[in-house]
Amino acid sequence: MTTQNVLTRRGVLRLGALVGGGAFLASCGVNVASPALPQSPLNALAVTQPAVAGTSAWAAQPPKSPIVLLSARPTRIIVHHTASANTADLSRTQAYSLARSIQQSHFSRGWIDSGQQFTISRGGYVLEGRHRSLEAAQGGQQHVQGAHCDGFNDVSVGIENEGTYMTVSPPGGQYSALVSLCAWLCQQYGIPATELYGHRDFNNTDCPGDVLYAKLPQLRADVAARLGVTVRIWPTTRAPMTGERVRSAQRLLVAAGQTLTPDGSYGSGTASAVRAFQSSVGLTPDSVIGSATWERLIRTVRRGDTGPAVQAAQGQLAARGYSVAVDGVFGAGTETAVRNFQTSRSLSADGVVGPNTWHALQS
Repeated sequence: MTTQNVLTRRGVLRLGALVGGGAFLASCGVNVASPALPQSPLNALAVTQPAVAGTSAWAAQPPKSPIVLLSARPTRIIVHHTASANTADLSRTQAYSLARSIQQSHFSRGWIDSGQQFTISRGGYVLEGRHRSLEAAQGGQQHVQGAHCDGFNDVSVGIENEGTYMTVSPPGGQYSALVSLCAWLCQQYGIPATELYGHRDFNNTDCPGDVLYAKLPQLRADVAARLGVTVRIWPTTRAPMTGERVRSAQRLLVAAGQTLTPDGSYGSGTASAVRAFQSSVGLTPDSVIGSATWERLIRTVRRGDTGPAVQAAQGQLAARGYSVAVDGVFGAGTETAVRNFQTSRSLSADGVVGPNTWHALQS
């Protein structure tokens, strides 16, 4: 496995931006191609590398074992909080001290180095976490194996945000740095602006805090805007959620050939069906229905169609108070309900449940 940096075409165009120093990076998102969205490139706007303080800048100790450099690009970014004090010290000195304390804490767990690839202090300073993470991101073709999210360390970039965000929001400077870092990472690795998640989406944890987790949809939208792309931000749906959105996803999974009972409860059977579906369409099988999975799961239905996908649309309409039978038959009554719903959402009232109508129904 080579450790040489390989510059992508995008990297060559921005070669001047790929020079040392401490840099501000921000949160990264996902752009999913869809017939109903403009077929724009992954990033219409070139994003300059933020200032990132490398491991040498904050006086990191050497890793305990060689860093593993993977040849495959990561497919998502995972946001964390450090669950440490919300310090009022926003200085660079504090940021460097934070990076050293994280590394020592992770050494004490038996890890070879800091688990996350990047860290953002409350003052908005961006720091390299695990050695060689910045080098790999600059090349855009390789990924440093981390230790920040069980089961997903080979496919995700981890970003630690200093502080505890269960009841308060991160400072403006920190959030801005998160947007910038993720936008750059998305550009470098070809990660769509929607593939930005919280640690709790994949592991049993409160991380990254209730408030920061609730900001993730806005973060995805802000990253997409920074990249200059148009995306639909779908609601993340996962275990152990319940309700009509889960039932709708289950019916769409059945329409895609999966075997499960649409009971509105996201249990192990649904998780297994989601993984199987994701594998079948070339997505990372993570059991989480994020934007990329929703975009592939939905199917356009119209008058005359029948089956579980029609039931999924009818169930959502009925749950919103529209008088429609959830019988899987797209007749005149369903078409009228769809037109009325579309009008209420300022969509083209064509009576067809296409991508934008599905998005409005699920959101």
